[in-house]
Amino acid sequence: MDDELPPEPLDNPRRLLVWPAPDVTTQQALSDRGYRPVIVNSREEVDAQIAAFPAALFVDPLTGPITRTALQSLRQAAVAAEVPVLVTAGLGQASRDAAYGADPAVLLKALAPRDSEQHPPRVLLIEQHAEIALALTATLERRGMQVARAAADADAVTLAAQMRPNLVVMDLLQVRRRHAGIVDWLRANGQLNRTPLVVYTAAVDQAELPRLASGETVLFLAERSTSPEVQDRIVDLLARIGTN
Repeated sequence: MDDELPPEPLDNPRRLLVWPAPDVTTQQALSDRGYRPVIVNSREEVDAQIAAFPAALFVDPLTGPITRTALQSLRQAAVAAEVPVLVTAGLGQASRDAAYGADPAVLLKALAPRDSEQHPPRVLLIEQHAEIALALTATLERRGMQVARAAADADAVTLAAQMRPNLVVMDLLQVRRRHAGIVDWLRANGQLNRTPLVVYTAAVDQAELPRLASGETVLFLAERSTSPEVQDRIVDLLARIGTN
C-alpha cells in the first residue's frame, strides 16, 4: 500500500518512476540523491502515481529488455501527465553481421511524440563526432524522422529554438553539468515535460569512425556504461530534470 499515495511531504524522498527495476548500484545512487524509485510496468501504474507528483520517468534498461510497445505506452502516459522522461541507452559499432543489438531508430521512434499523424517527429541530436551523428541521422531518417544536429550542448539551444524538437538525443558526456544547456532551455520554454530526453554512452573506438562513415560498420543498441562517472552523470541529470 505504500506506493498507492497519498502524496508525500516535500521533505521526504521524491518518487522517481523507474522501468525496469534498477540494478543495485543505480538504486543506491538514486537513494543517495534523495529519490525513492517506484517501479512501473504499465500505463496504469504510471497513472496511479501521478497524484504524488513524481520527479520523472526514468527508463534504464540494465536489468532486463524493454519492448517497443511498452516503452511507447509508458512514454505516452508520462507525457500526458506532464512528467519528464529520461531514457538511457548504449551505442556500439560493428559490421552488420556482427552487430548484436537493435537499430537505435527502433527505440527512438517509439519514444518520439509527434505534433500530428501528418507530421514526422523532429529529433534534436547532440553529438560531437560527425561520423556518429551522420550514422544516427541516416538510420532515423530512414524511419521517417527529421533530424537536426548540434555538435555540443551549448550549440543545441539555438537549434532547439528554431525547430522545437519532439525528442532530444545526446551523448551523455555532452550534457553540460555546470552551465545552462538544453535541459534548462526545455524547462524555461515549457517543453521539458513533453520532450523525452535520451542520453547514451558510446562504446565506439575513434580509430574506427572512418569505417562508420563509409558504411562498413553500423551503430547498434548496446548496454550503457556503468562506470562511476556515468552513474554520477545520470543521477546528476535526473536531479536537474526533476527540479520543479
